[in-house]
Amino acid sequence: MADLSLTKLPWKVQLAVFVALSLAGVGAFYYFYEMPAQARIAERDQELASVRARINKGLTTARQLPEFQKEVADLQARLDGVKPILPEEKDAADLLRRVNTLAVQSNLTVQVFRPQAIATRQMHAEWPIQLELSGTYHNLGVFLDRISKFPRIINIGALDIRGKTAPTANATIDVTCTATTFVLLETPAGPKGGAAAPKKTE
Repeated sequence: MADLSLTKLPWKVQLAVFVALSLAGVGAFYYFYEMPAQARIAERDQELASVRARINKGLTTARQLPEFQKEVADLQARLDGVKPILPEEKDAADLLRRVNTLAVQSNLTVQVFRPQAIATRQMHAEWPIQLELSGTYHNLGVFLDRISKFPRIINIGALDIRGKTAPTANATIDVTCTATTFVLLETPAGPKGGAAAPKKTE
């Protein structure tokens, strides 16, 4: 049997064999260890970048939080400021009856006091009432002035003034108008939402 000892080979052959074995070892190390390690490192780097992006987004949101809180506080303050001049639904009918009282106190004769259908908007409801009044221009001016100074919002629209065919000292004009108050809805109405009309009276 031939003796395969490297020591009996020429030194150049021994060197070539050593270099070949070294390169094989380095290749095996790189293929079986280095490449998987680099892949794991790249995966960890990607995860780290994703975590950092989420952290930065969270920090940005946290920095904006005081601004959002201030905006909410401002909106709440505006809402609180509007509530005193917008009646609640349970107060709206009574408020419209007070319109009748203001007309009487202004020396106007209320001929028709007819609630109309309630119109429900997204954030509020409109409660209109048709009025037919009789009196003088002065009486009408006093009535409108009292309405404008009323602490709650009452709009007078569709105002129609006609002179009487047979005027008297206390009644020279007939007036038709619509008095509308607005009710703030605690829950915004849906697109098809609506409130029932109040009972009509004359």
